[in-house]
Parts: sequence; C-alpha cells; structure tokens
Amino acid sequence: MKFMKLGSKPDSFQTDGDNIRYVATELATDVVIIVGDVKFYLHKFPLLSKSARLQKLVAVSNDENNDEICVTDIPGGPASFEICAKFCYGMTVTLSAYNVVASRCAAEYLEMYETVEKGNLIYKIEVFLNSSIFRSWKDSIIVLQTTKALLPWTEELKVVSHCLDSIASKASVDTSKVEWSYTYNRKKLPMENGNDPHWNGVRKQQLVPKDWWVEDLSELQIDLYKRVITTIKTKGKMSGDVIGEALKAYAHRRLPGFGKGMIQGGNVVKHRLVVETIIWLLPMEKRSVPCDFLLRLLQAVIALECGEMGRKELMRRIGQQLEEATVADLFIRSPAGETTMFDIDLVQNLVEEFIKQDKSPLTDFPNGNEFQEVRSPGFVSDASKVKVAMLVDGYLAEIGQDPNLPLSKFLDLAQMVSDLSRPSHDGLYRAIDMYLKEHPGISKSERKRICRLMDCKKLSVEACKHAVQNERLPLRVVVQVLFFEQVRSTKSGGCATPDLPGSIRTLLPGGSHESSRSATTNTEEDWDAVPTAEELKALKGELASLRLRDDAKTNVEKVAAGKVKGLVMSKKIFSKLWSSKDRDSENSSSETSDSPASTSAEETKSTPSRSRRHS
Repeated sequence: MKFMKLGSKPDSFQTDGDNIRYVATELATDVVIIVGDVKFYLHKFPLLSKSARLQKLVAVSNDENNDEICVTDIPGGPASFEICAKFCYGMTVTLSAYNVVASRCAAEYLEMYETVEKGNLIYKIEVFLNSSIFRSWKDSIIVLQTTKALLPWTEELKVVSHCLDSIASKASVDTSKVEWSYTYNRKKLPMENGNDPHWNGVRKQQLVPKDWWVEDLSELQIDLYKRVITTIKTKGKMSGDVIGEALKAYAHRRLPGFGKGMIQGGNVVKHRLVVETIIWLLPMEKRSVPCDFLLRLLQAVIALECGEMGRKELMRRIGQQLEEATVADLFIRSPAGETTMFDIDLVQNLVEEFIKQDKSPLTDFPNGNEFQEVRSPGFVSDASKVKVAMLVDGYLAEIGQDPNLPLSKFLDLAQMVSDLSRPSHDGLYRAIDMYLKEHPGISKSERKRICRLMDCKKLSVEACKHAVQNERLPLRVVVQVLFFEQVRSTKSGGCATPDLPGSIRTLLPGGSHESSRSATTNTEEDWDAVPTAEELKALKGELASLRLRDDAKTNVEKVAAGKVKGLVMSKKIFSKLWSSKDRDSENSSSETSDSPASTSAEETKSTPSRSRRHS
C-alpha cells in the first residue's frame, strides 16, 4: 500500500472527552468549528490562509459576533476535517488509500485551491492519486470501495471514473506483463516462501492465468462491481469466458449456498439484485459461460423470485448449450405444492429451447432495457443432438423412480427427443425399466405406450440380456429383443437375414407395415401376457429352427430357456400366437392389405396384426 506524508511539525491536537478537540499551544484559540457532534477549538490564521470557504464563514460569524462556525455537511465528517486542519497547521499527516478520498472531498468542500495558496492540499492529493494510488492494483480497489460513502462528491470529482479506468486497464493488460503482486487475495505459492522441497534457490517466473483478477474484484459491492465489469467489457480486450469466470466467482462469493443450488439466509433483496445484475452482465458470446453455472443461476432466479425477463434469458441461453449439462444439473426442485420431486416442466421447456435452434435463426434477447437482435447459427450438430437425447434418457431414469410422476409427463419429455437419433437406446430402456419398476400398477394401454418409446434394435448385448430376463416387460418386447439379437448374430456370421415365420413377424415392429388405421384391430393382451413353459418351448423351437436354417451360431436357445423360469402366460394368448386356424375374415383382409409381399397368405390369415410403432 502506498503512503504520503504531509507537513513536518509534531501533531499537537488534543482530545478532551469524546466531543472536544483542540490544539495545545500557548496562543489562545479564537474560533470554534462544529463538525457533526465534535467541537474543534482552533486558530483563525492558519485555517484562513488555506481555506477560501472558512474565510467566508468567519466573515459571516464576525458580523454576527459569533465565534462558532458549523460545517456539519463536510464530506468525511470530523476525521477528514481534522486532516485538513492539521495540514493548515503544518502538522504531520499520513495519507493512504483508506483516507485519501475523504480528505480530497473535504479539501474540495473547504475550497483549498491553488488560488488560495500554492501547494495547497487539493494539489498534493491529486499528485498522490495520479502518481501512486491509481498505479496500484490493490490501492485502486480500496479507493473505489471508499468512494461509495462519499457520493456524490466522488462522482463530481471524477475519482470513481479514474478508479474504474485504472482497475479495468490493469485487468485487461497482457498476462505476460502482470506481476503477482497485483493481486492481494492470492495465497503465496510454496516456492515463493522458499518452502518448496524442489526449490533450488532460483525463483522461476510464474505463469499468470487470465482470470488472476477475479477474486480481488469479488470484494466489491454489486453496484461498483457492475460498473467495473462493464468498463472492462468496454475495453474490448477481455474474452467472454474470462468475464464468465469472474461472474461465477462473484456469485459463489456473494450468494451463500449458490454452489448447492439454493440460497441460504441473508438479505433476499440484496441477493435478488446480485442475481439480476449477474444475468445482465453475462457476455453475449455463446458458450462463454458454463451451462452448469447458468443452471445454478436459474435455480437462484426461481428461489428468489426474480423478474421474468431474466428467467427467460437464462432459459434461452441454457437451451443453446444444453448438451453441456449433466443429469445432476437438471435436478431442480419443484415449486411448493407440486406432487413431483423435481420440476419436470422446467426441464421440458429447456429441451424445447434446444430444439428451437433448428427452427428459428432469429433470436432476440434483452440487453439492459433494450433488445438486441442476434442471428443464431440455426444449426445444431448431430453430436449435440445425441448428447441431449442421452441426457434426457438419463434424466428420465432418475425421475422415473418418483412414485408421484404421472406417465403423461414421462411420455411428453421422452417424445420431445424421439426425433433426436442416438446410436443406443440403453439409456431409454433403463428409464422405462425404472418407471415400470416403481409403477407396477399401470394399465395395459399405458404399458404399451411407454414401451413403444424404445427401439429394440438399438439395445446393446448387455441390455438385451437384461431385457429377456426382465419380468416387467410385455411379451411383445421380449420377443422383439430375442429376434433382433438373433438377426444381429446372423449378420455378424455373414448370413443374410432369414425369412420370418408369421407367428413371430406379427410381434415385431413394422412386421405388418402397420398404420394408424390398423392399430384399432390389435389386442392388448400380448403387451401384458407372459408365456407358460410349454408355450415358450414352442417359441424356442421356432427360433431354433430359424437359427439352423441360416446356419448361424447364436445363443438364443440359452436366452429363451432362461426366460422360461420367470414367465407365465395364459393359454388364451398363446393360442392366438400359434393357432393355425383362420381368424375373423374382416380383420384378416384389412391386415393382409398392410402386410409385406413376402408374407404368405396362410400366415396372413392365421396371425392378426398387432399395434406397433415404427422405430
């Protein structure tokens, strides 16, 4: 910290109680100056020689035959007036970053100009500010903090603007020219203390990170912090990601519990102001701020009931980079009164914002009180789509364990990403399994709807092994998994895909090239039914003969045999699956029109089409 000493005479100011200050000299005092609740017994000559304002006030008091002069509105109060008075007496005064601004404002109030006397106090303080204070990183921040209590004087004297420019210029300097002595919140490294065991006595120059200044500025109150960051951005030398890191550090410093997604205690009004200001300061560059930080801000906005504009802006920005989020980032508690544990509607809105990017190239977002028009790329990469789809799958698996989660919310969110192709449906299968496990009482139609979300062809070998032993899945899904595993093994062996028996084809998606018109002819039993041992043996024979015909080595027989132990199905269902009798002619004729040409007429008659979803 920089210091400046003024004057050479010893300090002879004395105190008599709490409210009396006087100069201990042989000469009697001839003026009393009242500052606040403190009385100063002083001499006119030294004061009037340097202060034009006191000259006027003394002249008025003489006309009124009054020895007392009131200067209750002097900035800085008794402390700053005492510094000015000591300077008038030539006594030693020490100025530092903590008292220099108050002294400068008091000197301005007392009109201690060069026109009154050469080398007056205002001139000396200005020299000290420009030559020392504003050249020091630490002192500039301290001085800026002291200006708040001295408004509007510090604004009119341009002390605030000089501090802002000094801090912004130093923060924007090239890091190769930055010395660690700039920052005063950083703990010293072991090698700087000589305690590093690998230190050989030669001090190496440390690489300074681009965000070396963010912790120091976190000491500022939000109004000053806003002005500093705005000035730094105006310089145009700071990248958006560094600005984003600064805002993140400030949020953690000023909002207790922010990192945990909740704001704990404190003044709600102040916290709300902090959050709204941080949103206003967010850099415009896309991805300059991490998605998890934006989601924490959104949680704070909800908890503190901030303005709707800030909330919309955050959701728009989160939607643009949703692929960066993790499942844990989306765990946002539901508002009071909701039955579900997490706010699923909010996540659905975020996914909707992500999908909008491909549809709307023109985006408006607020900047202060105005709206700026920004052209978004209008393009989302396939990799981003895959990440978001898998993110939603993982989120569904977690919220599916909530017993109060309605199926409609689960389906709505899952269907939003149904068009976002991903190479594997393992995550979606896990989500469906979690929901079925936690909601065993759902109806047949609901079970049918949720299982249609999944494409069995996109399940991994491990997922298939789990699915064929999963008693919560409908029969149709189990048969599809068994078949597609057989087809995969056949293709891996270099054989062509075999022709399918009609009894199996009807259980597969697209087996009859289903349409919405044929869906009403299907029954629901095969979505809830499980076969008996004898009936599964027949299914096993079908698949085994299929394998032998294609001369492919698979383990379907083992899988099917294992399924026997856990599955039970009514005779009525399997009679529909394996019966060779003719079905109702009306259903047969309508289904035959939708069947592929390769299906024989006999298979078409004996096997009714089932309601299936194209994957």
